[in-house]
Amino acid sequence: MYVRYFAAARAAAGTEEEHFDLADGSTMGSLVAAILAVDRPEPPAGTPPLARILSRSSFLLNEVAVRGNTAKLKPGDVVDVLPPFAGG
Repeated sequence: MYVRYFAAARAAAGTEEEHFDLADGSTMGSLVAAILAVDRPEPPAGTPPLARILSRSSFLLNEVAVRGNTAKLKPGDVVDVLPPFAGG
């Protein structure tokens, strides 16, 4: 699976994109666990930890919004991490 991070999630993850090799049929919950298991440097000052950002983020699976941690994944899927944002 490819994970793309946006805004504060990108800053906290320290990268724009990562690849994870998870078994076919893994869930969003197992992907989030894999993301959190990566050893990362401290985020920049003022950026919340990635765990906090992920707990509040929205996720797109192949450009379709998913809710909860039970959505099934397959190799080649693209997951976008969209943290909360404000503006107008």
